[in-house]
Amino acid sequence: MKRLIIVSNRLPVKIISNEQGGFTLTPSTGGLATGMKSVYKNFESLWFGWSGWNQDELNQKQAETIAKHLKKEQCVPVPLTSEQVEKYYYGFSNKTLWPLFHYFTQYAQYDQPLWESYVEVNRIFANELKMTLKEGDKIWIHDYHLFLLPQMIRDFMPSADIGFFLHIPFPSYEVFRLLPWREEILRGMLGADLIGFHTYDYERHFMSSVRRQLGYENTYNRIRLKDRVMKVDAFPMGIHFDSFYSAAEKVHNKRISEKTNDSELAKNLKAFFAGKGEKKLILSMDRLDYSKGIYNRLLAFEKFLESSPEQMEKVSMFMLAVPSRTSVDHYQMLKSEIDETVGRINSRYGTLGWMPIWYLFRAMPFEQLIELYYYSHIALITPIRDGMNLIAKEYMACRVNGDGVLILSEMAGAAKEMGEVSIVNPNDLYQIAQAIRDAIYMPVHEQIKRNTPVIKRLKRYNVEHWANDFMKVWQEVKSMQEAKRTWEVNAHITDQISQSFVGARDRLLMLDYDGTLVPFYEDPDDAVPEEHIRQLIEKISNIPNTRVYIISGRNKDFLERIFENTGTGLVAEHGVWIRNSGHKWDKVQEYSNAWKKEISDILQIYADRTPGSFIEEKHHSLTWHYRRADPDLGNKRAWELNDELRDLCSNLNLEVLEGKKVLEVKQMGINKGTAAQRLMKHYKSQFVLAVGDDWTDEYMFRAIGHNGVTVKVGLEHSDADYYLDTSEKVPDFLKKIVRQG
Repeated sequence: MKRLIIVSNRLPVKIISNEQGGFTLTPSTGGLATGMKSVYKNFESLWFGWSGWNQDELNQKQAETIAKHLKKEQCVPVPLTSEQVEKYYYGFSNKTLWPLFHYFTQYAQYDQPLWESYVEVNRIFANELKMTLKEGDKIWIHDYHLFLLPQMIRDFMPSADIGFFLHIPFPSYEVFRLLPWREEILRGMLGADLIGFHTYDYERHFMSSVRRQLGYENTYNRIRLKDRVMKVDAFPMGIHFDSFYSAAEKVHNKRISEKTNDSELAKNLKAFFAGKGEKKLILSMDRLDYSKGIYNRLLAFEKFLESSPEQMEKVSMFMLAVPSRTSVDHYQMLKSEIDETVGRINSRYGTLGWMPIWYLFRAMPFEQLIELYYYSHIALITPIRDGMNLIAKEYMACRVNGDGVLILSEMAGAAKEMGEVSIVNPNDLYQIAQAIRDAIYMPVHEQIKRNTPVIKRLKRYNVEHWANDFMKVWQEVKSMQEAKRTWEVNAHITDQISQSFVGARDRLLMLDYDGTLVPFYEDPDDAVPEEHIRQLIEKISNIPNTRVYIISGRNKDFLERIFENTGTGLVAEHGVWIRNSGHKWDKVQEYSNAWKKEISDILQIYADRTPGSFIEEKHHSLTWHYRRADPDLGNKRAWELNDELRDLCSNLNLEVLEGKKVLEVKQMGINKGTAAQRLMKHYKSQFVLAVGDDWTDEYMFRAIGHNGVTVKVGLEHSDADYYLDTSEKVPDFLKKIVRQG
């Protein structure tokens, strides 16, 4: 059975020292720990993470005792010192990454020593894993504390099976680019085979950053790297629905029972509702954090009180703020601001028998949380930015009668799944105040109508579903990678092709240029081959009964300059011009250029609207290049232009060829496939080999079919027989085929 190795900043247990000098372990009730339980049973599992105890504050015996306890729970502690925790966790993770990724750029600190500590701790995690990992292990890494870990693992185990999930938002590129170490973060994440986010927005922001910063393109949420294809996808995290629903049912049954032993909280809640008239309780519950919008929420509740005097002594807000990072300055300032605002509102509106805001600054046991969820008519959850927000889902899971109103920020990831609830802008205080008023007066039947589909959805896509869904897609990615390996050019395949080459009476090799003999360059003027590649092509061309043709979209002047005096045949402009081993160029077919003016005008409009793009005119084609344009804008304009050109070209006997960052318009029938057919018909060679890297070469692959060997450079889907993952491997492959050393 395969092992599942889970890695997160903290282990899924709390370690508490007892009076006897020993330690007690308490399981964590967090969403991640709960979700992972559902996949434990399918694997032999281990969980790596910091224990919560600093290594330099424990003696050897205590460290050994903790490790022994954790081993029983299938957990492995990663040793960190107090200084490392201070700089890596409280420092870079929560003073740089957390504010930046939640769009609080004004709070983000860009401190080199903190970054160095972050790298150091990620390396410590990698070294701890290195001592345990075996081939076949599945490694699931979680959250922003360990962005660098996927690639660190892949560095020492290239075949590692790695998944990564980010539990906070991924910001837009304009925000992410503020990070000085943005490239290192992206490369670290791309060490994974599957990267998961809560929403498509976060997924889209990540792929945009990868494309803009690193230049990697993506197709159908797959990113092609040099060594493999990996996938990015959205998996909205759920909750353990049945636990919350069944616990709420118990509270409900106790409420309607005549004999019950209520908790102190339940007695206070019942006392609140026992007075004259119908009363409503609004729940506000969050970890104390500036991203949660608590201060704005208080101001919005104050505006509601100002505009709804008839609700005085009828509506109260129970605000629970759970302590978090209390040593950080921004959190201390936020705590003071909230304390003062609560005091001011209660002083202004409170009466002897009624307090507008019940405020608690502490954590609360699960049973009491359920009571709060159950008794609250309204849940007011308005984060400024939140990756998911499971509290919103937990509240809805406790609606055993189907009633209740959830007011939810549109900036929470959960809003993408819960469109039926009351969605608000967390910065619009008047809208939130109106939403509270609407919730109070909303009929019960309307509440049930809205909540029913949400509750069903949460029950169906629970945390177990989330974990299993990630595992399923992860396996699909690995299967896709494995399938590609079956047609990767390896030593055995190379030897077979070489035997065919040597045994043939005569041979024909057709090689693409850009992206095949030379890497793909952003600036086409840089695409000049190194001298050893030019010499290799010349050597192959001089092998008896062997003909080599460079088939390219480049113009004939460029190809002639590069391959002059090599004895190599040349095909320019995708097949418009052909030159054999001599010096004379032949035009394959006469074509009219009368269409150029009309198409040129259209291309010029798009060039003007897309800074960095330009038009290249060849003898019988027009090409719009956008490799120097902004990646997102360039792709967008390319889609638009492609659609417009195809509609027009169908009536002009023209076709549009899509290459890497180019759209080329030429007369129908001019492509590499036509050129390949012409050469094969002319030479009737026993051995045919074609190597190319983009969609223009697919015409050549399809034309050759089973009449030769075709090799794709790159990992995209292709009609080729085999593939090489990078252009750097092409020269060595050719040497081995022709046995030139």
